[in-house]
Amino acid sequence: MKNFVRSNQYLSLCGLNCHLCLIYLGNHCQGCGRGNQSCKIARCSILEGNLEYCFECEKYPCTTYDKIDDFDSFITHRNQKDNLRKAQSEGIEKYNAEQKEKEKILDLLLKQYNDGRKKTFYCIAVNLLDMQILQSIMRSLENNQDLKMMDYSKRCDFVYRMFNEKEKELKYEFKLKKMKRII
Repeated sequence: MKNFVRSNQYLSLCGLNCHLCLIYLGNHCQGCGRGNQSCKIARCSILEGNLEYCFECEKYPCTTYDKIDDFDSFITHRNQKDNLRKAQSEGIEKYNAEQKEKEKILDLLLKQYNDGRKKTFYCIAVNLLDMQILQSIMRSLENNQDLKMMDYSKRCDFVYRMFNEKEKELKYEFKLKKMKRII
């Protein structure tokens, strides 16, 4: 999309958190406005006067959002509308501050507790979990003396199981919802 540029890469036009996305983390996308050039929402933004966020549009929420959280792309879409509501009510600065904190948590999880098979899991978990829950988990990890004595593989499994327990407790699903192929 020619001439579509965004200043905020923490919250996309449509409510996705780019900095918590696998594709963004792998440097395969620069976020909305520099990497997702075929996005129909970006095209709509230009037509509506170069809006920074969909919630700024008088037509929002439009039919584009009717089933937007039914399936995921490279990042979970389940909080998309909630993210926009939160950013609109709390303000972009406060929203971005929380996303920066989540980005730090994700970075730490990937560096210290990822055995090479949990990147998607942690990206989704950090994206979906409320900040207070994430902070509680991270404090628990920080204060766990047994964890510090474990070898890397056992540490990774332990932390993964902690998140799995939280996933079951909250009735979440920390995997991407893919659309079924019709043959």
